[in-house]
Amino acid sequence: MAKPMTQTALITGATVGIGNAYARFLAARGYDLVIVARDEARLHAVAEDLRTKFGVQVEPFRADLSRYDETAWVEQRLADPNRPIDVLINNAGYGLNRKFTNGDLLAEQAMFDVLCRAVLRLSHAAALGMKERRRGTIINVSSVAGWWPYSTYSAAKSYVTAFTQNLHNELKPHGVKVSALCPGYTRTEFHARGGFSGKQMQWIPAFLWLDADQLVADSWADAERNKAISVPGKIWKVLVFLMRRIG
Repeated sequence: MAKPMTQTALITGATVGIGNAYARFLAARGYDLVIVARDEARLHAVAEDLRTKFGVQVEPFRADLSRYDETAWVEQRLADPNRPIDVLINNAGYGLNRKFTNGDLLAEQAMFDVLCRAVLRLSHAAALGMKERRRGTIINVSSVAGWWPYSTYSAAKSYVTAFTQNLHNELKPHGVKVSALCPGYTRTEFHARGGFSGKQMQWIPAFLWLDADQLVADSWADAERNKAISVPGKIWKVLVFLMRRIG
């Protein structure tokens, strides 16, 4: 019996948080990985750790997705017909803890480029080959914040969710699965890296916090069922139901 061909997943923002949870999840299932992040030292350390623990091939790919030229490098890797990507996880992202009119417009532009422009361009680069091969999976990490308009971050995530729903409908007839992962509060470095203090977050009750590993497992199960939107956690499913109707 022929050995099944190893598949490859490309994950952005793969060194921490949900992206790292997805890297470990897929590596445990035998996927080779291309992991993308800005911090080169951390990127290589995570790559070596994944190789050692799971025995898969891991290609570290340093790129800053707020930069047009470096995003183009990742696009080229996704589009390489000789090294096809079977799974794309568009996870890279961050938030800004400031009001739009009080903040730095260049910082807002950089966040928009990572959260929206990179998702658009990388999804396009991956989708063309997947459509031709009639297989593949794209998961765009969005947020329940997309249904709660309180910041430019939530506006960006609203775009990601709507964009992913459209791509899901377009690629479904071609055998390609596309899903938007829309998590609630998740225990990662996200809030600390975004400048949110412990005092700001302490009001959030424990039952609202999600575990990144369980969230990823739920997201993957939804993507395998080709659900356009994945909202892990029963409480968040209820809250999103209410937000979509109140909003």
